[in-house]
Amino acid sequence: MATVSQLTHDSALETSFFWDQYKIPIIIAVIVLLLGGLGFAGYQAYSHHRGSEAAAQLAAARTPQEFQQVIDQYSGTDAAASAYLLLAEQQRNEKKYTDANATFHKFIDAFPKHELVTTAWMGVAANLISLGKNDEALSTYQRLVAEYPQSFNAPLALLAEVPLLKANGRTDEARRACETIISQYRQSIVVSEALRELQQLPMPAAPVPKSQPSPAKK
Repeated sequence: MATVSQLTHDSALETSFFWDQYKIPIIIAVIVLLLGGLGFAGYQAYSHHRGSEAAAQLAAARTPQEFQQVIDQYSGTDAAASAYLLLAEQQRNEKKYTDANATFHKFIDAFPKHELVTTAWMGVAANLISLGKNDEALSTYQRLVAEYPQSFNAPLALLAEVPLLKANGRTDEARRACETIISQYRQSIVVSEALRELQQLPMPAAPVPKSQPSPAKK
């Protein structure tokens, strides 16, 4: 039976052998971890500094060129995301609806998970209406509701569908949009407007009863 001294001696030999065999990979791994930690800390500091610079430049931006500079110089930052939206709004105010939609689409491509991505889609649809492309606008609203049903813009998109559906004589679909708002988005600020729209829609036609077959003559 091995004694305590023998066990201790064997463990020491195993440890020494393990160290001799793997010391180079271990040293490299430690260095990599240290450099990684330093690199992460440096990246955080750089990101914070870059974000602060971007926010300051965005606050001073007033023209389309200045918004574009924020986008170009600070891509990926919150300031760049805001610059896209502000630029698109400015282009819309100047009635450059096609340009505004191009900017909205760039924002959506660059920030697909952004909390205001549905706001960009709402802007796209509004610009399409201004361009007379009502069918494309309707499809955009419907896509927003289908893909982002929990978004705060979903009931707004549903309500925006109503006049477009009514203009096409699709009153049953307009009614369903209003009823969806009332039943699924009860806390939305547009519920009262949906109720008003619903009251103005014509009542659905009563189903025509099927004619009963004449009794057979005896």
